[in-house]
Amino acid sequence: MKTITARYIKGLESMTDETLFASLEATEYNPVACINWKEFPYRPDVGFHIAYSDDAIAVLFKVKEEHLRGTALELNGPVWEDSCVEVFIDDPYSSEYYNFETNCIGTRLASKRRSRTDATHFDDETMGKIRCFGSLPHEKIDRMGENQEWWLAEVIPFSLIGMDKAPESLRMNFYKCGDKCSMMHFLSWSEIDLPAPDFHCPDYFGKVIFE
Repeated sequence: MKTITARYIKGLESMTDETLFASLEATEYNPVACINWKEFPYRPDVGFHIAYSDDAIAVLFKVKEEHLRGTALELNGPVWEDSCVEVFIDDPYSSEYYNFETNCIGTRLASKRRSRTDATHFDDETMGKIRCFGSLPHEKIDRMGENQEWWLAEVIPFSLIGMDKAPESLRMNFYKCGDKCSMMHFLSWSEIDLPAPDFHCPDYFGKVIFE
């Protein structure tokens, strides 16, 4: 099982955007580079930094790609069709899992799921507890060209995944997709051994240790 260790940063949820960005950037960089399906060979340059506090997980994604697409503006809209990064977290207490998907302009989708098609999406109030900031404004974008760069940071409270403090570890995976980008792609951090694209597969999640 692929394994990484998240760094502890006390009170990260209360830091300014600038301080949190710098603190995350100083942690280990983890590539999201697995091409699991040969039919989709395009591999943008993607990776993430991860840290945690007593109360939350923070993830900073950095992306460089050739088609920068952000069209979904409404919460829980079809963000996976855009330039999108995703954090999936297994629920250690059940057979369910959580997915947090965000396009390049900061539109979010989040839910607790039993499968790809069986989910309970977070309501607006719950979504408001997820902190999100990035390099692009929250407005539509559709731009082509080599090395289109963007970054996005998210802070996910442990309370949103049914915990009152940081666990010793969680099974997770991290993704980059773009179903309607000029070159459709489905990258993962932890490899997925399935015949067709599917991120909703906790059996292939890796492990994040909270030291």
